[in-house]
Amino acid sequence: MEQKKPITHLVAGLLIAAVLIICRLVIYFTGVEETGIVAWLPIIFLIAGLIIFINLYGNAKNNRVGFGDLFGYGFKTTATVTLVVIVFMVIFIFLFPDAKEKGFEMARQKMEEKGDLTSDEIDKRLEVVRKMFWVFAIGGVLLIYAIVGAIGSAIGAAITKKKPVNPMDQLSI
Repeated sequence: MEQKKPITHLVAGLLIAAVLIICRLVIYFTGVEETGIVAWLPIIFLIAGLIIFINLYGNAKNNRVGFGDLFGYGFKTTATVTLVVIVFMVIFIFLFPDAKEKGFEMARQKMEEKGDLTSDEIDKRLEVVRKMFWVFAIGGVLLIYAIVGAIGSAIGAAITKKKPVNPMDQLSI
């Protein structure tokens, strides 16, 4: 039986990141409001992509892998996706600064809808977010993608078929 070459975590991460970037661009250029299922699409695509690529990786290794190997592959893939998405986000915000302003306006509307803050309090909170925008944006992506990537990697590693090798079978006497 011919051994299949597994897809590296870098290639898998780049493919998942490409899907997430295309999703972000479609949402932005169509003007769809990011609520409901649309807000969850990137997370759904990330988890589904991780499950698919972890399964492909296990199959390429003839399922002779353990949970740890599969989880590690998934989390390395997540790291690649995260780095690409952060670079894209920085470039996107510089090319389309109105996207940042739309986000601030949406945040203002949500705070006003709650009704528990005065206009001055809303302005102060938004000013803090404006000053620390890059810290919140990059930190948010890192945190969310780390959590979602760990969940997706665990699911992918758990459902992928495994036939671990017994080390005692490999001993030669």
